[in-house]
Amino acid sequence: MASTTFDFASWPPALSDTQLETLTVYATSYALSHGLLYLPPTASGRQPTVPSSAIHAPISLFPAPFPRKLFDQGRRIQKAYNILYARIAMDEEFLDRIMGAEEGVGKVDDFIGQLWRGWKKLRDVGLVQPLQFGLFRSDYLLHAPANEPLSIKQVEFNTISVSFGCLSQKVAELHRYLLSATNYYETSPFLKRENFPANDNITGLANGLAEAQKAYGVPGSQILFVVQTGERNVFDQRPLEYELLEKHSIHIIRQTFDELAHTASLDPSTSVLRVAVPKDIHPSGQVEISTVYYRAGYMPYDYATPADYATRFLLEESCAIKCPSIALQLAGGKKVQEVLTQPGMLERFLGDEAKYGKDGVLSQEEIEDLRKSFMGMWGLDVAEDMLTPDVDAVKAGREEFGVRKAREAALSLVLKPQREGGGNNVYKEAVPSFLDSLPPQERQAWIAMELIKSPEDTGNYLVRAGTESQAPVKAEVISELGIFGWALFGGSTKEVKEEEVGWLVRTKSKDSNEGGVATGFSVLDSLLLVD
Repeated sequence: MASTTFDFASWPPALSDTQLETLTVYATSYALSHGLLYLPPTASGRQPTVPSSAIHAPISLFPAPFPRKLFDQGRRIQKAYNILYARIAMDEEFLDRIMGAEEGVGKVDDFIGQLWRGWKKLRDVGLVQPLQFGLFRSDYLLHAPANEPLSIKQVEFNTISVSFGCLSQKVAELHRYLLSATNYYETSPFLKRENFPANDNITGLANGLAEAQKAYGVPGSQILFVVQTGERNVFDQRPLEYELLEKHSIHIIRQTFDELAHTASLDPSTSVLRVAVPKDIHPSGQVEISTVYYRAGYMPYDYATPADYATRFLLEESCAIKCPSIALQLAGGKKVQEVLTQPGMLERFLGDEAKYGKDGVLSQEEIEDLRKSFMGMWGLDVAEDMLTPDVDAVKAGREEFGVRKAREAALSLVLKPQREGGGNNVYKEAVPSFLDSLPPQERQAWIAMELIKSPEDTGNYLVRAGTESQAPVKAEVISELGIFGWALFGGSTKEVKEEEVGWLVRTKSKDSNEGGVATGFSVLDSLLLVD
């Protein structure tokens, strides 16, 4: 048993049928009243121009128990992660080697290759905006191996279209409301106000975007939200728009790649990005863009035609600050995550005093604090020294050491490709047959990661809209903690200005290997801090 006074197997507390029904009514009514919403699915997959209905987002009835000291650790190391990924994005040589189309992942992954080649062409001409901006989320699971203390282990680090900041704040508020309204029927001594941490994602994320706007420095310029066609998760985006307008007087324009192909243009002499709008909306017929914030562009299906790639490269070419730049998107690659576990790599980015100056390095204790969050992982293409690609094995068509090791440890592994959005990983029993089908030349795009062992027998009540009864489902669950941060960096000094700004929890049935809320695998949750 892990060393904690809280018994995870006791969760959730028992409820009578009447208590469960009342709690569900309170929760769903609150969600519908407070913008904890999704647009409903449509037969065509496209949303109407003027929305006329909404459903509540998938939610839990109880907050997820999480050790207080491990939550504090996740918040503490976010500073190191913010700096780490900012510096990776500024290291072109490293990204070319790890993610590029000549010797890295982009050589075998066409999507990554197309992004890298477009970025390389722009670099060869000369990028006009040295500043970059990132909204980040580092995701963790509790790790509870036998006879060892609980720890947190990183699942992944997200650098593009980081979602659910706004709705996570609202679900934390929902659980605090349920505590105030019902005291959860006094079913657990842990359910008390001081164990429900505050969450102010909306202010924190909007403050970051406002810093990018300030750095751009042109009064009246606007922030461009690049969104997906048929986006259902608009209620996770709109609160940032409202916060930016109300607190910072910054206006937002939302457009898809399809729309931007017709509306976006660059000034040939200044590279200023402008987006055309109807003159009865804006007198000049166009608005100048300070910051491009991507809530699209992270998956191949976001680039349905070559014109979509052309639009992405047009935006990248501009002097607007990108969130993220292509470089920062590439930095979020799974292969980068794997390479960072190799000896000396964290010290390269966080401990090199000659490169970053005395005030720009982290202590070895801070670096080790971050390293403790890593699980074991390796590339399928690596040689036996676990550091270099096994090029000879690929040429000969034989298995690399990394593949053989994955076969031997299959039941304790997940294989991850360079894909975002959920539904792409390969787990345990499926690993050997997948390795049989994977062409040798594609192995470079995959990593093997040791599975995180979450506490056993923890449950919750999950409530999803769209089912006939809307009844909560009690399930054994796994909860994932995400810590949000932002970083503004670049320029001649390569200074990194950063903050940790909040958190989320996503909870899924233990029977589900994937974790995406938007893809239907998870529900939104919040934290109950326990000792």
